[in-house]
Amino acid sequence: MVRATFSGFNTALSALQANQKRLDITGQNLSNMNTAGYTRQQLEASSLNYTNPVSHYSNGNETAVGFGVSMDRVSQIRDPYLDIQYRSQSADCSYTNRLQTALNSLSKVLDETTISGIRQAFDDVQSTLTSMQDPAKVSDPIYESELRTKMQSVCNLFNQASRQITQAEQNEFQRLTGEGSSEQGDVQKINDILRQIGDLNVQIKRNQVAGHPSLELQDERNLLLDELSGYIPVETRYYKDDAHSGNNAYDYDANGAVIGKKDWPDDLEVSMNYIDAQGKSQKLILVNGSDLGADGLTKNYGQLSVLKGDHQTAASISDPANISIKFEKAPSYKGNGQAAADVYAELKGIHFEGGSLQASLDMLQKTGTGNVINGSTAVDDVRGYQYYSGKLDQLASTFAKSMNDINNGKNHTDQNLLSNSTDDSTTGITAGNIGISKGWTSGTIHISTDGTNRTDTILDMIAAMKDTKKLNGKTFADYMNNLSTQLASDSSSNQTALKTGTTVLNSIQDSRDSLSGVSLDEEATNMMAYVSAYNAASRLMTALDEVLNTLISNTGA
Repeated sequence: MVRATFSGFNTALSALQANQKRLDITGQNLSNMNTAGYTRQQLEASSLNYTNPVSHYSNGNETAVGFGVSMDRVSQIRDPYLDIQYRSQSADCSYTNRLQTALNSLSKVLDETTISGIRQAFDDVQSTLTSMQDPAKVSDPIYESELRTKMQSVCNLFNQASRQITQAEQNEFQRLTGEGSSEQGDVQKINDILRQIGDLNVQIKRNQVAGHPSLELQDERNLLLDELSGYIPVETRYYKDDAHSGNNAYDYDANGAVIGKKDWPDDLEVSMNYIDAQGKSQKLILVNGSDLGADGLTKNYGQLSVLKGDHQTAASISDPANISIKFEKAPSYKGNGQAAADVYAELKGIHFEGGSLQASLDMLQKTGTGNVINGSTAVDDVRGYQYYSGKLDQLASTFAKSMNDINNGKNHTDQNLLSNSTDDSTTGITAGNIGISKGWTSGTIHISTDGTNRTDTILDMIAAMKDTKKLNGKTFADYMNNLSTQLASDSSSNQTALKTGTTVLNSIQDSRDSLSGVSLDEEATNMMAYVSAYNAASRLMTALDEVLNTLISNTGA
């Protein structure tokens, strides 16, 4: 039986259309090869093989073939597994990168390898004391003035270092919350990203329902997800809404038989992973698909805030109990379109496995004790701002007490050389407030000469500068040197982790680019293949025209 006269033309036409579409997509790929976040696109096609109603009227022995190609849809070439790997590694790299930023700010204060700092100032004090061992020089106002100047230099350096660490801590808090800064903090950035993803979910879903794939909007959403993974560990899940999932995913005839699957687009759920106070892995939904509730207006995303307890100033951030994370979860709507209760989750004693948010919290809250933090299972394993600030305070307090005790001797309690500059007392001396006592500055207090020998006080001070018992086996200068070395060690190990993590992240990105990125060579090869196929389909059209001409013009001649 001769096939339908124009059936072959339809086959050739579908081939022309499909290859034209492939060329269009190739042009789209090439034009966006340098566009950030663009994912290579492809045409998904399938062979047409009509079984109804053609087969109903055709000869049973006829082979049902030759009906052409169907253009099913345009899709992205993307591997979800690589996305998961990339976002997980991004959280790790962002954590170490934020830590490195904080450690670099501390190194500007405590790294004394290239500057004359506190350690050198202690050496200068010791050198001046050594030059005052001569009995004639003990009461010489010139030498005492020089010693007071050197002591003042030590106090000034302590004060400066304390202010710089406090400022670095304030800057870290601003990076976290944005308070006191013109720039957005992590909190604002996270909330802004969640809002954008929630809005894109709705827009993409509506477009897909109307038959538009919205691939460029999906690229924009993927870029936002990559950015979000740098702040907190996130997980994504694609799912069908309740009306088109499970048994509702199919269309049925009057007899209950499945006649087709509902072609309904997926929703995207974004959740945050964290470890709770009991050490269990938990998930909190941050973006709940495209569900806006019955009114169509209620937001479908949550938001983050940082609580500081009763303290409202950034000056109180050093108290770990003052900072906690509070997330407003993405609403979960009931059948009546009302959001479920308990949409707030105040997360106390939790920690994230990665992300710059956790790095800032660690630097602000942890002190490097190595112990488990009260109220959680997290380990205090990071030497943050409090650690180095506390070490400086200990050094300043020990130095002041040692010098004052020696000058007071056994017979006095009011001959203090160093004091708390806020009230001129000897209580609560820290690196931030240590200073020369008012009595020594005004001349009512001098270097004591009450010992058996006039130089006993000076000799005892020299011995104190060399004493290793007060500071765990270290002199004052060695203690400061050790603190700088410890910071350098922390920074070095973190830099190594950052380099390793960045290498892995770049490797994963290369794998993503090799699959989803646009290759000029590959697209050029595809272009030549599609042009050849287009020319072949055109030649098929010409051949069919010749056959039809022969059939019409020569039959019966």
